[in-house]
Amino acid sequence: MPATIGGLISLKTLSLAYNKLDVASLEILNLSNNEIYGLIPTSLEKLLYLKELSLSFNKLEGEILRGGPFVNFTAMSFKGNEPLCGSPNLQVPPCKLNKPGKHQKSRKNMLPLVIVLPLSTALIIVVIILALKYKLTKCGKRGLDVSNDGILPSQATLRRLSYLDLLRATNKFCEENLIGMGSFGSVYRARLRDGIEVAVKVFHQECARALKSFEAQCEVMKSIRHPNLVKVISSCSNDDFKALVLEYMPKGSLENCLYSSTCMLDIFQRLNIMIDATSTLEYLYFGHTTPIIHCDLKPISVLLDEDMVAHLSDFEYGMEGQVSTRSDIYGYGIVLMETFTRKKPTDRMFVEELSLKDWVNNLLPISLMEVVDKTLLSGEKKGFVAKEQCVLSILGLAMECAMELPEKRINAKDIVTRLLKIRDTLSKRLANLD
Repeated sequence: MPATIGGLISLKTLSLAYNKLDVASLEILNLSNNEIYGLIPTSLEKLLYLKELSLSFNKLEGEILRGGPFVNFTAMSFKGNEPLCGSPNLQVPPCKLNKPGKHQKSRKNMLPLVIVLPLSTALIIVVIILALKYKLTKCGKRGLDVSNDGILPSQATLRRLSYLDLLRATNKFCEENLIGMGSFGSVYRARLRDGIEVAVKVFHQECARALKSFEAQCEVMKSIRHPNLVKVISSCSNDDFKALVLEYMPKGSLENCLYSSTCMLDIFQRLNIMIDATSTLEYLYFGHTTPIIHCDLKPISVLLDEDMVAHLSDFEYGMEGQVSTRSDIYGYGIVLMETFTRKKPTDRMFVEELSLKDWVNNLLPISLMEVVDKTLLSGEKKGFVAKEQCVLSILGLAMECAMELPEKRINAKDIVTRLLKIRDTLSKRLANLD
């Protein structure tokens, strides 16, 4: 925060209008070492996400609040304000009963704080937002304006990236750095000046759905934090160019590993990948008042880090409630089938009325070996039956995900439970053979 802010002693008018300022999700507030005096306004009790507070070394008085986040604060948050009173564990004297006329005086003293505290908070937040907006998404392509679209990732991943930085890091978006293409955009591997590798997803400008997806992902990433979601480092947006800078996944996508001649995924690796993916879906569906859906779940959107842990990307806000999440579950069921059969839904064998789902459904009761990826079971003697039963259970679960009637499809929570049980059962059976 600029030191010159403290020198605005003659400031009479400050307008923060039309900034859509909302501090309800504020997590850290530090107003220490100022000249703030009066009572602590009770409105601060409504900041339910507030984790750190420092009002120390001011001229505050009256009782320290007890509701909302104040139940978690310690004496360090209030030291240096001698007139404060409250609970003994806050190292302040107990509050005395108000004398006649005291209430009016307190109300009068409270007025400056009621005005100054929200104003100071708002000013701090505006300055931070403006600084991050400049730092994260300054984009110099033909001098066009840029916004960061609300993405505020963790401090550990923040990068100052311009369009020229992205151009240089991807070698002018050359084909050699192209690592994936989807219906909404192309993804390039990039190496930043400090040596950090990232992935740059450039959205197709001519596709209205792609632009909508970009806006939706920016909106979504403001409110979600999960270890199995691909982290967004920054964004760059103007009239002719929209891109997200993402955490780089060195092992590529599930699709790349499934169909690579050099990458052989065993049964446990595939199970763990699908468990990671489902756990993330469960968080997105049930961890928010508005479900967040994927809309286009495929193996290419399941990305793998150095330790083969799965991370999902490309989400949108769901506006159709359970119908939308159940549509996602159908797509997940198809991905589950593809992962253990190593057959793409777009394979040339699936023509006319025959689909991957129909093929699995028709052959599964007859012969598992006709359906399963041969590399999972071929040549196996020890543990063959245990692995066979495991794959049968997985494909049976996939069929439950892909039921024709949405209301009959299994939900994400139950999928996680079932997959964990299938994995544990396989582990125990194989352990008993040793």
